[in-house]
Amino acid sequence: MPARQTVAMDSGFNLDSVRPFWGKYRSFVGRCCQKCTSKSWGSFFDRHLASMGFCNVIKVTEKNTRYRGWLVRRLCHFLTVCEWGISADMPPDLQEKLFRSQRVQAVVSSEGSGAAPGTSVCSPAEWMKEIQGVLCQIQASLSPSLLRFCHWVLLKFLTRIFLKVIVHKGQLEMVHKAGEVADTPVVFLSTHKSHLDGLWLPLLLVSQGVAMPRVAWENRTFTPTYRALLASLGGVFLPPGMGQRGNVGDGALARAVVASYVEQLLLSKQPLLIFLEEVFSGSQQLSSSSRAWLSLVLNAYNTGAVSDVLIVPVGISYEIIPGFVHSGKESPTQPLGLWATVRALCKAAQRGRSCARIDLGQPFSLQEFVTNRCFRQNGSRKPLSEMLLPEVLDGCCSVLDCEKVECWPMNSQDVMPLTGVEEQVLMDNLSLHTLSAGVSCSAIMAVHILSALLLHKHPEGVFLSRLIQDFAWVTDEILMRNSDVGFSGRVRDVLLHGLTLLRECVTLYSLSLGDVLVIPKKTEAAVQELSLHSTALLPVFIQEAIGACSINALLIELLPYLGSPEQLGNCVLAHEELHTKCVLLVQLLPKDFLLRQPCQSVDYYCQHAVDKLVESGLLVAEAVPGDGFVCDTTQKGFTERFLWKATEDFVEIDAQDEDEKQCFKVSQLESCSNLFVFLCGLLGPPLKTLERVITFLQEQEFPQPESRFLEELQRDLVRLAREDGSFECCNRGLAATAVRICKELGVFKEMTEDKEPLLHLSETFSARENQKKLEKFVHQFIY
Repeated sequence: MPARQTVAMDSGFNLDSVRPFWGKYRSFVGRCCQKCTSKSWGSFFDRHLASMGFCNVIKVTEKNTRYRGWLVRRLCHFLTVCEWGISADMPPDLQEKLFRSQRVQAVVSSEGSGAAPGTSVCSPAEWMKEIQGVLCQIQASLSPSLLRFCHWVLLKFLTRIFLKVIVHKGQLEMVHKAGEVADTPVVFLSTHKSHLDGLWLPLLLVSQGVAMPRVAWENRTFTPTYRALLASLGGVFLPPGMGQRGNVGDGALARAVVASYVEQLLLSKQPLLIFLEEVFSGSQQLSSSSRAWLSLVLNAYNTGAVSDVLIVPVGISYEIIPGFVHSGKESPTQPLGLWATVRALCKAAQRGRSCARIDLGQPFSLQEFVTNRCFRQNGSRKPLSEMLLPEVLDGCCSVLDCEKVECWPMNSQDVMPLTGVEEQVLMDNLSLHTLSAGVSCSAIMAVHILSALLLHKHPEGVFLSRLIQDFAWVTDEILMRNSDVGFSGRVRDVLLHGLTLLRECVTLYSLSLGDVLVIPKKTEAAVQELSLHSTALLPVFIQEAIGACSINALLIELLPYLGSPEQLGNCVLAHEELHTKCVLLVQLLPKDFLLRQPCQSVDYYCQHAVDKLVESGLLVAEAVPGDGFVCDTTQKGFTERFLWKATEDFVEIDAQDEDEKQCFKVSQLESCSNLFVFLCGLLGPPLKTLERVITFLQEQEFPQPESRFLEELQRDLVRLAREDGSFECCNRGLAATAVRICKELGVFKEMTEDKEPLLHLSETFSARENQKKLEKFVHQFIY
């Protein structure tokens, strides 16, 4: 039966409604960190804001205009756009201000002092011409007429693509009030799900009375026509010559101009929108361009150009991502053009109208974040190779109680290189803090839950009646973890709407008993799309997934001593061993993948993961025969390392019980077993991809360029997926993350030759034996 007809049928179930909150009020997600920004926590939030409702920003009627009547109802979109307040362009004397800025003058002075005797030095007019050339590469003059026309066209497109684009009224009011109180420039730091985000997110902000932000576009290739259009709509770009390092001839002037431009932009109090993530990355992953733009904002603050900046995290959620490209085949170097964008919009409109949700996190002060510097408590930093390799290769106890030095993606457009370890740490932690806030406030859509269930829990198919039960179960689990969902209503209606949007990924069969059989397709495109949607759930369950995979590693170690898998249910797991496994896995994975906030130590993050498994019932405290109750603890339990409960929940015990160990058993209840499989499945794709990358090393010859290695790796991942159907491991973003982990572990030595990274295999991992040990180490966490 065709999908459209099948999902529309009445299956006869009498189902309860699902509400996106527990209790009387919806919890307000996206609060800023109380530890790092305690003043902002209290200053930029009012309790009544959480109770405000939602609005559909693309629903424009005559009520949105000052006029009424028959003709107005047909022209309401146009009249509404005409009434929007468009922010003014940059100051007319911008070029003069850039020339007189301290950075540009330093470049001019160095050029004059370095000139050979008898040679001519550039005149001010010639320098102004050079600055004008760089400025034209960064921005274009804004045309209010063109802006209004493009916003009107885009608004018409959005009404064809989306049923609703929802935003919380309380969040908008919070941003308005914070801007009035702080009276500082605003920088929106947003998650990135589609190439279209930079087009319609400014439209949304303008329509709600927020000044139109300048959009900092990522470091990718655009066709000249599309780049010119984006610049006319408020887009700003890094000049093409920013990749080179050196003196004036190698881009020093361009770096000085773009840094001074950002200072002037912030001084004029025009908002700036920066996208943090790599688009279609398959997981939350900081992009190199976002770090480049964020370094410019930090430099503007550090040099005193602006006294403070108001940071606003933004979360974007789609049911169906517009402009979705099969991520296994997408080439990041392929130019993005205007007609490709229009085709993506038309294709999204043909697929079916879906919903989108924009969430604004609580603003916080950059000055307060820099002043507090809570991340200093994390102690020393060491490379991951020093911390983890003794455990991987020799089974020795590793030094894991410190922060690792992160290997961020290569930034070919390093605008203002950060000097000093402390500035680099500040940059890293600000990026992680805002990414964590943006992702955590993003709503979970029904399609995300359905995709995760079909991919990780019911890959062979499921009856609709059972799928409805599991959908309600996962929804409850999400709400109990203080996350928000972007749907409400009867479960059956929500579910059928989601299946309609996923009709290209599932096959539906109507049965004579009145039920429907839902079978996910095994094709490459279908699995890739389900995997992309399901990754939205990983941030919600990331800590429990870390704990579940650590339990799996311990059970694998115990299996040879038990004789049969049936006896695993009787195994007692020591808390210390489970905690150590969690620490190993947390140190292995990148920080942006884990969304670990800068003020959280590794020990605290891992202990919180174990605590969540206890709260969910997956782990049950076990009493050791002959000893006291295992949950009793001594004073050492009050430290950050062992936060079982609040300290007032414990009673002091005798000193002779200090050596008592906490132990657990894995619950044998069916609901807990389902949760365990589901959690391991969520973390399975990145771990399987990493394991396959390590195996792939044995087939390669080094050295070789990183770009060629990634291309050959991608082909090998697709080949393996066609053999076993694991197309969720073919994502380019997951492959790049796995290569990044290998760099941190010391598998590769990276050298730059001919402006391209060249990968050398380290001496340690030239031996096949060490490669096998690393593969075995990763494999223990895979269910």
